Amino acid sequence: MDLNLRDIRAFIAVAQTGSFTRAATRLHLSQPALTVQIRRLEEIVGTRLFDRNSRSVALTEVGRELLPLMQKSLHDMERVLHDARALSDCARGRVRVAALPSFASSVLPDCIRSLSQAMPSISFEIRDVVASVVNQLVRNEEADLGVTGGEIADPSIEVIHAANDRLCVVCPSNHPLATKRKIGVDDIVAHPLVLTATGTSVRAVVDAALAEAGRAPVINCEPTYMMTAVAMVRARLGVTILPASAREIRAERSLVARPIDDERFLRPIMLVKKRGRGLPRAAEAFAEIVVDALKQGS
Repeated sequence: MDLNLRDIRAFIAVAQTGSFTRAATRLHLSQPALTVQIRRLEEIVGTRLFDRNSRSVALTEVGRELLPLMQKSLHDMERVLHDARALSDCARGRVRVAALPSFASSVLPDCIRSLSQAMPSISFEIRDVVASVVNQLVRNEEADLGVTGGEIADPSIEVIHAANDRLCVVCPSNHPLATKRKIGVDDIVAHPLVLTATGTSVRAVVDAALAEAGRAPVINCEPTYMMTAVAMVRARLGVTILPASAREIRAERSLVARPIDDERFLRPIMLVKKRGRGLPRAAEAFAEIVVDALKQGS
């Protein structure tokens, strides 16, 4: 006798709710039908999975060991079914994207619009997070595609396309750096800095560049998000370093952006996916659009 998804879902529901009644309600089954499924599963395993009495239901030792395995099996099977449905009909589906906030607020909306015009029934789940979280979401298969920055050391992540995003200094329009034709490392460290927090892709590039140059900056503030960094520059708490593509720069007319004349201040930006995993057709089509956008911006 073979396992089936209904039996696995029944086992997980009872384990999570601790009740046959509540599990049956969750699964839209009658309680006798649920009981039959659990008994069938116990026959396959060859032992009891639950200790039952009139008041409670609890997993046996074997049931506790089996639960995480069943949950992973269910997740994997549902993912396969999701991919199969998407492959059978590329005009429908959901594209899950994790992206750097700078990309999500600048380039990503136009990419989404392009695919939506071609496939109006496609929906999108967008997670705008820092690079380390983008990588985590792709690795855990919580995102089909990721737009991340910095170096990729994780062997489970495959780079579909790589480009570069030049960093620039953002300062008030009457700041001394605003009038300089070329800005180098010495110019940067001569002023207090507002740098995005450790763990962001921009910060990784800046830290590496300054360390290689042997310079120790004065850092006044370390916000997570670029818009916060821009607000702090507007309040004259320091100057910040952001990607030239960041839309946050153009949101403040009182500030100017000046490119850094140093090749060390290039942020790698990449479109990635989980290695060894095929993409649904809609995600494949979206990946092509993102690659074109990255090529135009590099």
